[in-house]
Amino acid sequence: MKTIEGRTWASREDLIEHSGYSRDTLSKLWRDRGANGHPEARDVGGVMHWDVQVWDAWFAQHCERPRDLSGVDRSGDPDEPLPPAGQARVLGVDPARITQYGKTPPPEWPDPVHTEQLATRTREYRTRAQLWKWVDDPVSGFGTKGGRPSGPGTKTGQEKAAARVRLAAEALAAMPDRKAGEVAAALAERHGQSVDTWKRVITQARKQAQQ
Repeated sequence: MKTIEGRTWASREDLIEHSGYSRDTLSKLWRDRGANGHPEARDVGGVMHWDVQVWDAWFAQHCERPRDLSGVDRSGDPDEPLPPAGQARVLGVDPARITQYGKTPPPEWPDPVHTEQLATRTREYRTRAQLWKWVDDPVSGFGTKGGRPSGPGTKTGQEKAAARVRLAAEALAAMPDRKAGEVAAALAERHGQSVDTWKRVITQARKQAQQ
């Protein structure tokens, strides 16, 4: 750490040691600063530094935000590896959010215990114990306003129906040689809901495409 004008400034390496969190987690907190209010950095010798007193105050407030974890399912075998749809059910969120986490992971999002290579993507498995540990860590931001992924109840029925039709249309375009039942099965696996539900959505998507 460096003392500048009576203030203590820490580099990323210093903050790793100071906070006990990994480089990856601190990098993601900095990445999301537009949403979480992370303090700005100061260039010291070409290296980003943060005022330790300011950072500590922000981090404490960040971790103490009121959180609602009532939608988390705490039942079941803690060590059972779950596919994305199962992870979504444990967290009480839309399965699409798990897919988003694969592209832009939040702080402390756990590594998969097992991966399965499919024709068009990799399916990642995580255990309930991993998910429970993650939601209980306040740095994850889960359960806070703006931090908890939106669940099924955050959209109106009409909005959800329209979103499913868009997903079905995208899947049909991506898998033009697949039968409707196969596309529906892929959508059910990826986004939840039953295969029969997705078959009806696919029919609707095809009707809209013909109009």
